[in-house]
Amino acid sequence: MKGKEWWRPETFAARRPRLMARARILAALRGYFAAEDFLEVETPCLQVSPGQEPHIMALSTTLTEPLAGGGRRLYLHTSPEFAMKKLLAGGIGPIFQLARVWRNNEDSETHSAEFTMLEWYRPNATLSDLMDETEALLRAILPPHVTSRGITADLARFERLTVADAFARYVGADVLGTADDASALAAQAGVRLRQGEDWEDLFFRLLLDRIEPVIGRGTPTFLTHWPAAQAALARRDPTDPRVAERFELFACGMELANAFVELTDATEQRARFVADRARRHALYGGPDWDMDEDFLAALAHGLPPCAGIAMGFDRLAMLAAGVDRITDVLSL
Repeated sequence: MKGKEWWRPETFAARRPRLMARARILAALRGYFAAEDFLEVETPCLQVSPGQEPHIMALSTTLTEPLAGGGRRLYLHTSPEFAMKKLLAGGIGPIFQLARVWRNNEDSETHSAEFTMLEWYRPNATLSDLMDETEALLRAILPPHVTSRGITADLARFERLTVADAFARYVGADVLGTADDASALAAQAGVRLRQGEDWEDLFFRLLLDRIEPVIGRGTPTFLTHWPAAQAALARRDPTDPRVAERFELFACGMELANAFVELTDATEQRARFVADRARRHALYGGPDWDMDEDFLAALAHGLPPCAGIAMGFDRLAMLAAGVDRITDVLSL
């Protein structure tokens, strides 16, 4: 509910029960993690780098430091991931965080430039372990049936679907067999390549047009084992290097979470960052920012084997309150 004077009692009355639902699941969430022996942490919002993901735009500020004799450019974090992994490298163990994060140029029914992210990491967990834990968490904090934007999902059962199987089922294409061959993928999908469209562009067009609209509706869906080109900060599957140990979770037609078995190889992670930076420049002409060398040093020192997940807390609140817009559960 954006607009002028939203705080007036007659206008705010409709928002109050939604914010109460948000508060209830926040308390339930903290109770769940306490029972599982997770430590809640708070990491700094200002970072030297917001990450290198090509399609995420960051907000920056100049931090004036009188004792240091000047100022420096810092970024509002788009995720607490790097800072939390530094804690894991230090040996902290299972941790979670509810972090306020910022992403520029995001505004829709399910997006806000400023939002709350739930992120947690468990050492020595597998992708399957993390899916099991995610199911248990959602059943513990949400009603058995949740509704948003006219779509109801039953939390009694979750679907686990690989990206390759989703493309075979809904696109009619062998997404792994056509990797890096945009023409072959287009031919199998029965579409024409657009001007300048490469394989990755087409992959996401087909994902957005044909797969995301039909999964995670009546049943929440884990979309797993992404092509290696979309590994991000996930490690490749040791049994099939064509894919990464990554999943996204969809419910009520919304993406709720993105999760990895974490990459622990600093050399490979640096190479991915360099490639992502080059792609961001090619797509948007920049902007540019430093690598987080401290993060890469933590990986090199030794990030323990672990799995982690980033979940949109405001979207969880949307499901708990049964509303259609993210602004309905924000205190703004």
